[in-house]
Amino acid sequence: MATLRFSYFLLLLSVLSAFAEDGSIGINYGRIANNLPEPSKVVQLLKAQGLNRVKLYDTSSEVLTALANSDISVTVALPNELLSSTAADQSVADKWVEANISKFYPATKIEAIAVGNEVFADPNNTTKFLVPAMKNIHASLVKYKLDSAIKISSPVALSALQSSYPSSSGSFKAELVEPVIKPMLDLLRQTESYFMVNVYPFFAYTANSDQISLDYTLFKQNSGVVDSGNGLRYNNLFDAQLDAVFAALSALKYNDVKIVVTETGWPSVGDTNEIGASQANAASYNGNLVSRVLTGGGTPLRPQEPLNVFLFALFNENQKSGPTSERNYGLFYPSEQKVYDIPLTEAELGSSQSTPSNGSKSQQVPATGDMSETSVPSGQTWCVANGNVGEEKLQAALDYACGEGGADCRPIQTDATCYNPDTIVAHASYAFNSYYQKNSRGAGSCDFGGAAYVVTQPPRFGTCKFPTGY
Repeated sequence: MATLRFSYFLLLLSVLSAFAEDGSIGINYGRIANNLPEPSKVVQLLKAQGLNRVKLYDTSSEVLTALANSDISVTVALPNELLSSTAADQSVADKWVEANISKFYPATKIEAIAVGNEVFADPNNTTKFLVPAMKNIHASLVKYKLDSAIKISSPVALSALQSSYPSSSGSFKAELVEPVIKPMLDLLRQTESYFMVNVYPFFAYTANSDQISLDYTLFKQNSGVVDSGNGLRYNNLFDAQLDAVFAALSALKYNDVKIVVTETGWPSVGDTNEIGASQANAASYNGNLVSRVLTGGGTPLRPQEPLNVFLFALFNENQKSGPTSERNYGLFYPSEQKVYDIPLTEAELGSSQSTPSNGSKSQQVPATGDMSETSVPSGQTWCVANGNVGEEKLQAALDYACGEGGADCRPIQTDATCYNPDTIVAHASYAFNSYYQKNSRGAGSCDFGGAAYVVTQPPRFGTCKFPTGY
C-alpha cells in the first residue's frame, strides 16, 4: 500500500490540478436585543477576531455606515414583510436598492442580498412573492450597474426538503419544485449566484438523540454512517445534511449551482427538553466546524467544493422569542466577552482549543480515521488524511508528500515501524503529518487539495506514534 510513485506527471495532474481552495467562515450579526454594543464597536470586535464576512438581517443605516471602509464583506437582507410590495412593483425594488445598497456601496463592501429569510417556512405565506421579488431586485442592481458585484439569493431552511436521509435520497418538497424552487434556481444560474441554505444538526440531534450519536453531530471521533444509496461514509451530520441538499439540486439537474451555508450553530444554553444544548457542546460543534471548513475540502459527495459557512451567531440576543436556545446561540455575550473560546481563523487553528468560559475543555477531535486519544501537549496540532476523498486522491497526495514534499516516509515502508495498519488512510496520515511538522505547521501545509485536515488530538494508528515536530 505504501509503495511510492514519484511521477511528476501524475503529481501535476492528480494532485496540484485537483487542489481545492480553502473554505471561508463568516458570522451572522443579529440584533434582536436591547443590550448590544454600538455597531462601531461591533466592527472593531469583528476585525479583532479576524472575521471578514458578516451577514445581516436588514439594511440598518447605522450598521452599514459602521462597516464602511472596514474591508469586511457584507450580506444584507430584504425582510419577508417587504416581499409582496417588492414583487408587485419594480419601482419599489428600485427605491429599496437606491436607499439601502447603492447609497453605501462600495465603501461598504456589500457582496450579496438575501431576499427574504426561510420564506417557505414563513407563516405569512410569502412564498409566491419570492422569485418575483428576487427578479425585481436583480433588475434594480442591473439599473445601478451593481449586478456584477452583488449576488442575490434567499436562505432556505432544511425543512424545504421532502427527504434528507439517507443523503443520497435528498429531494425538495414536491409542492415547492415547479412554483418556486426551479424558477429560483434558474435565476441563480442565470446570475451566477449561489443557493443559500441554513443547516442545523442541533435540531436533528435534539429531536432524535436516541438514534443520532452526539459525537457524530459534533465532528468527534465516531464509526460514521454509510449511505445505503451511494456507498459514501459520513463522519458527521453536517456533511450528511449538506449532501442531502446537493442531492436535491442534482435530482433537478442543477449540479452547477453552488451552495453557501448562511446559518449553522449550536446553543450554549437550552430548556430541559433541548437535549445537547450546552457550552461544551457548542464549543465542540462550532470549533470543530471552523477547523473542518478552514482546512479545506468539501463534502463526501462534493469533495472538491470548498465550504463557505456563516456561523450563527455573533451575540446572544435577549429579545428573541421561542425556547431558551434561541437567545443563546452567540459566540459572544453583549459585553463582548466570549461565551467559549474557539479558533475563528486559520492562523488560530494551530494553537487553539475549544474552551467554554467555565474552564472545562472540549478538545477538538478528528472527524475521520481510526484514532485513539492521549494527552494533548498545549498548542500542538497534527495533520491527518481525509478518508472521504477516495483512495486515488489520497494515493496521489501521498506520493507527493513522500516525493517532492520531502516527508519522512521510511516508517511506513513494508515491515517498518508504522507499516501496520496497512491502509491508505493510515499511511497517508503519517506522511501528511510528517510534511506538516517539517513545514512548521504552517498555513496551507495540511491541505493536499482537501485530502487532509488539522486535528488537535494526537493521531494513533495501531502502535504507531506520530511525531510532533522536527
